[in-house]
Amino acid sequence: MQTIYLGLGTNLGDRTANLQAAIGGLSEELAITAVSPIYQTPPWGVTDQPDFLNLCLAAQTNLSPNDLLTFIKNLEIELGREPAKRWGPRLIDIDLLFYANEIIETERLSIPHPHLPERAFVLRPLADIAPEFVHPVLGETIATLAAKVSDEGIRPYLPAVPLEPAG
Repeated sequence: MQTIYLGLGTNLGDRTANLQAAIGGLSEELAITAVSPIYQTPPWGVTDQPDFLNLCLAAQTNLSPNDLLTFIKNLEIELGREPAKRWGPRLIDIDLLFYANEIIETERLSIPHPHLPERAFVLRPLADIAPEFVHPVLGETIATLAAKVSDEGIRPYLPAVPLEPAG
């Protein structure tokens, strides 16, 4: 079993229900070990859109990195995600942030997630569940990376009760 970290985000529809549905779907194939609190975050990249709800989770899996990515992308579609402009509004977004300590760079997959060091909306919830995890390329902990980016506009989302896998 490999430890993985995922980032989840949503800014359309019932955002809390979208996150709950994603966690439920992920738990069918992954052994979820930790779920961060939810944060309400301003949009990143394309700023003319509603705020996001974001969280991170840790899980164990026997899936290969490519099979895991396929599972995640299929789940997004199953949950109603439709093709949209890059960094635009979305019903659900699930990003594979880390797969153990592996470094993978292919046309289809980049691990660690290449934009992670600049994204407070991912680093803040990830620091809640894995502050001492060391980024395998940068050699810095998640807590250190989170301290380096501005988290202006990022706030805990109430209710601040972590979501649990359904079922």
